[in-house]
Amino acid sequence: MKVPRYTEFQPASRNASDIKKKNRSRDTKAEMLLRRALWKLGVRYRLHVATLPGKPDIIIAKARVVIFCDGDFWHGRNWRSRKAKLARGANAAYWIPKIEANIQRDRKKTRELEQLGWTVLRFWETDILRDPQSVAESALNMVLMPRD
Repeated sequence: MKVPRYTEFQPASRNASDIKKKNRSRDTKAEMLLRRALWKLGVRYRLHVATLPGKPDIIIAKARVVIFCDGDFWHGRNWRSRKAKLARGANAAYWIPKIEANIQRDRKKTRELEQLGWTVLRFWETDILRDPQSVAESALNMVLMPRD
């Protein structure tokens, strides 16, 4: 799937454009909160290892676990309803294929990591923001579970 380029589109508004420009790909608020919660639980990790597919946000090397903190908008949380809303908005011809390509890329990178023997955990940004401790404990429980 070819990802569209934004060159021929116009921002829905100046404010919307400014907000999207400020979105970070790493060290997001959700990622920082999850990292702090994991650290408090005694989990030691590495960050953004570029040699792994998808450059995971958090890598727990001893357990061969990678964690992604997926932004709700960019990674398509509740995709059916979000897609319907985007279809009614500005630049739908850009946003719908863009997010669908992100979803497909996420699936591909998950498969690649699993084929390399990694356990892949993905958590939604709003879940982390709502209760980072609970998400960290959930991740820790998954890390401690014996793998098949």
